[in-house]
Amino acid sequence: MPTQTALDLERVICRVADLDDGGSRAFTMGTGPWPLRGFVVRVRDEVRAYVNRCPHARHPLNLRPHDFLTADRTLILCHSHGALFEKESGYCVAGPCAGRSLTQLPITIDSGYVVLSESARLEDVDPVEAAGS
Repeated sequence: MPTQTALDLERVICRVADLDDGGSRAFTMGTGPWPLRGFVVRVRDEVRAYVNRCPHARHPLNLRPHDFLTADRTLILCHSHGALFEKESGYCVAGPCAGRSLTQLPITIDSGYVVLSESARLEDVDPVEAAGS
């Protein structure tokens, strides 16, 4: 009989059922002054996760909790400067950071929960800044 592993509750983002079709949800994980701030978005039967930071000015994308999408819910929207990103890839298709991408986070779906993978750092480190240090 296969052994079922317990969920790492510190890495559970939300239940898949909490994300309606095309919906999004913010999360914060980790401790200290720079926890990981991210969001998940439902794309049909899949879920994607990104760091909540626009590559243009490094602002959070949302102004209100869980508000990451355009009115028609087809694209991710940076509410600061209007950049638009594909939900599937995080690629910016319009706005001041066109051609750049959001930082994707590795996740898994386990027992109906969206879980941040063990390989993801819980510190909210910008990959560009980290490469320079």
